[in-house]
Amino acid sequence: MKYVIGVDLGTSAVKILLMNQKGEVCQEVSKSYPLIQEKSGYSEQNPEEWVEKTIAGLAELVDQFEGNIEAIEGMSFSGQMHGLVLLDHDHQVLRNAILWNDTRTTKQCREIERVVGKEKLLEITKNPALEGFTLPKLLWVKEHEPEVFEKSAIFLLPKDYLRYRLTGLLHSEYSDAAGTLLLDVAGKKWSKDMCELLGINIELCPPLVASHEQTGTITNEIAEQTGLFKTVKVFAGGADNACGAIGSGILSEGNTMCSIGTSGVVLSYEARGDQDFAGKVHYFNHGEADGFYTMGVTLAAGYSLSWFKDVFAEEIDFDTLLEGIEDVPVGANGLLFTPYLVGERTPHADSAIRASFIGMDASHERKDFVRAVLEGITFSLNESIEIFRENGKNIDTVVSIGGGAKNEHWLQMQADIFNVKIVKLASEQGPGMGAAMLAAFGSGWFASLQECADAFLSITESYKPNEENVQKYKQLFKLYQDVYKSTKQLNEELLVYRK
Repeated sequence: MKYVIGVDLGTSAVKILLMNQKGEVCQEVSKSYPLIQEKSGYSEQNPEEWVEKTIAGLAELVDQFEGNIEAIEGMSFSGQMHGLVLLDHDHQVLRNAILWNDTRTTKQCREIERVVGKEKLLEITKNPALEGFTLPKLLWVKEHEPEVFEKSAIFLLPKDYLRYRLTGLLHSEYSDAAGTLLLDVAGKKWSKDMCELLGINIELCPPLVASHEQTGTITNEIAEQTGLFKTVKVFAGGADNACGAIGSGILSEGNTMCSIGTSGVVLSYEARGDQDFAGKVHYFNHGEADGFYTMGVTLAAGYSLSWFKDVFAEEIDFDTLLEGIEDVPVGANGLLFTPYLVGERTPHADSAIRASFIGMDASHERKDFVRAVLEGITFSLNESIEIFRENGKNIDTVVSIGGGAKNEHWLQMQADIFNVKIVKLASEQGPGMGAAMLAAFGSGWFASLQECADAFLSITESYKPNEENVQKYKQLFKLYQDVYKSTKQLNEELLVYRK
């Protein structure tokens, strides 16, 4: 039996999967690391933490493995997007990595819009200037830490830096590069126009490869530290959402995924890079060769539910919290929730908007509030579904993964609100699975990623929309959309009272 490793470099931990040729997860190791948040809006990490914890995790995996270590053939990566790692000419890290959830760069985003122009920005990068992306971070360093910027020879994204430390070779790949605002997404190359307009030396941008391409083998030093054979092939990997899509079988036109974690994502496969969504959703290169994907984001999806539990029901677990929601009718007995706890991304890109419960009265019980929270999260995700449909996409089936796939009543709610068939996978490992599949494909186990998905993935449950509920939710969705318009000005005026 042969094996591959999928390494998922997340925001709070690195998760490492060992998978065999049958698509079975044989071992799983996770190692956590801290965030560095010195000021409000700042979010950084020490890249050395990623390396140390990954090496420790690989060593633990090898130590527990009872098979032939030489049978572990390949390794690939998934990683948190947008983070900025700056290296000097000796490839030493110059400062902490600035992460995707760092929001210090609003000024730089407005500068990008002014210099490049919103229309040209969308034409080249397919995405608006948002604080999370890499280019605004690079411009922030240029302005506020000029001595660091002057020493910079190359920038890397988080998982690309980790891979460099394991192989000694510098690369990025298209799916992660698409989240920098420096990539010509359709042309699959770094944009000279973006670099020249904003005073960025294009040589700061690393060489580009496809997600399934081999980028060397592990170094002798890493082999010694982990116990792996130095012949382990290393493949480029992909951005976390691209790998999540691969790990969910989103590999051809019309395939769509709903992932509910702390944030929520609706992601749909695109065969072409020349479509125009006017910046309403993200438009990135896929980890599947020549593919793309569009993606809408709800910033506080699962976080809305965990927030409600922590504040109002800390003493119980999530299963107990969700008990009885099936007995609450559609519309939560006249209670509506908008999940804007930390602002919103799709379709509003509004950092000032905040959450609301609308329609509360003395008759409401905790289960009404819980159902309202679930409905509100799902309504927010449906905004992305509707954008896709308005642009001509036919969506009739959605693969649901993450926290939203753990409760059958929430799955049925997704089917009713999205008006699609919802399917649940037998084994859900998300981005780590996608990374392992890239390693399996790169190692020659399969002729294509689709063939790999056919072998590794299977559906265990499906939920069809209830037509009566569909019609009720269509009316409620209109009310949900009205809440944003009705509370936008109120929330802006309340800004002065926030901590």
